Amino acid sequence: MSQRITIVSRLFRPEAGAAAYRLGALADELVAQGYRVRVLTTVPPEGARIDDAGLDVRRWPVLRDKGGNVRGYVQYLSYDIPLFFRLLFTKSDAVVVEPPTTTGVVSRIVCALTRTPYFHYSADVVSTAAEGIGVNRTVVRVLKLLERWVLNGARHTIAVSDGVKKDLLSLGVPEDRITVVGVGIDTTRFDFAPNDEQVPAKKLVYGGTMSEIHGAEIFVRAFSKVADKHPDATLLMIGQGVDVPMLKDLAADLAPGQVEFRPPQSAEHLSDEFATASAALASVKPGVGYDFAFATKALSSLSAGAPVIYTGVGPMASIIRDNDLGWTVEWDDTAVSEAMDKALTDHPDTARRVALSRWVEHHHSLQTVAAHTVDVFNQEQ
Repeated sequence: MSQRITIVSRLFRPEAGAAAYRLGALADELVAQGYRVRVLTTVPPEGARIDDAGLDVRRWPVLRDKGGNVRGYVQYLSYDIPLFFRLLFTKSDAVVVEPPTTTGVVSRIVCALTRTPYFHYSADVVSTAAEGIGVNRTVVRVLKLLERWVLNGARHTIAVSDGVKKDLLSLGVPEDRITVVGVGIDTTRFDFAPNDEQVPAKKLVYGGTMSEIHGAEIFVRAFSKVADKHPDATLLMIGQGVDVPMLKDLAADLAPGQVEFRPPQSAEHLSDEFATASAALASVKPGVGYDFAFATKALSSLSAGAPVIYTGVGPMASIIRDNDLGWTVEWDDTAVSEAMDKALTDHPDTARRVALSRWVEHHHSLQTVAAHTVDVFNQEQ
């Protein structure tokens, strides 16, 4: 009989976001390799089109913030409290757990009661991030204790980068129980396929979450410096997050009429926007505890054929610079605006877009990352 794997996450397809795409690809790969997969997740925001073909996805309604995110401890608990019973009555041979820490605590308790091994998929380290953004020291200490308890109860921990692995080691996770599988994006959904209907446009596209981690206000400020020179250009901000209201006010003040905000869109819609953009935008703000973060939105846009303007910290900066995938600039309004000017002046041709897309397919396919992750399960079962 095939092994039963349960994936526990508040985010799953069709929601936009790295975790949702990553776990969707993992579920697909597990099924392809003969596992029976069940996903315990949430009901997506209104209007999202659900397509769970081939998967057993169980969804539960949860509280969301004003931006539509399951973000914040009240929102987390609206998922975690029912999860205790949902997971308790789900027969599993192994469980895959994602952050936040509260979900990990519930999962470890249930897995201990049912004597089920679990794997922790670490895209970040919550306590490190909390410390970086100035959360109360007592709260950070409690988070570290809980996170260490969750991680050390896992049969194995899967890390997305060496930076995450370093933080896991600092929490006392044994090195032989950590595997770095890398970061990838769904190149079947973010893809560049030239066609006659694509009309290049003078636009810069930001697609993804807008929060204090990303500091997307730098793009609005930088765009305002080139808006007069490029009156026919548009800054398109697609996504949700706690910073959206502030960004809308800032855009109305600095570049009225040239900045457009849209709610989260499907991967296919984002791909179409990237395919005709002068450049895509991505960032990780320095000094907020996410210096190790891998900005997957940059990979998504590259795969869809858009060169990237990147500012801030994280491994994506050197990847873009070393592989000629766009512009890597300092965290400075003027530096970003100069890159924007170059992008809007020198629009990428079809050959350039095809080359960018092929680079991502070769180096950062989510399907390859998912296969590496399943290899960990196969070795540990």
